[in-house]
Amino acid sequence: MMFEPKIRNRQTDMLMQAVLALETEEDAYRFFEDLCTIPEIRSIAQRLEVAYLLRKKETYQKIADETGASSATISRVKRSLSYGADGYDRVLDKIRIPEQEKKA
Repeated sequence: MMFEPKIRNRQTDMLMQAVLALETEEDAYRFFEDLCTIPEIRSIAQRLEVAYLLRKKETYQKIADETGASSATISRVKRSLSYGADGYDRVLDKIRIPEQEKKA
């Protein structure tokens, strides 16, 4: 059975094609800085890190402390991991996770 996105239309097709056209990290930064506000980018990045930490079986409290995410955001990401379209899992399986910065 083929996946059928709930949000698919001409505009979202164009967006997905644009994302797929990005070839370098610099291209991605340039595109997302033009496309989104800084808070939107940070929010999306935070959700991705929350998904990563949930997959590592970290507690909500530890995730909140490390990412600054609210319990509502953590719950929403958890629901997506459990009942969503497997997008987080597919991406997290493919990317290199940057090492945590050393805290002095």
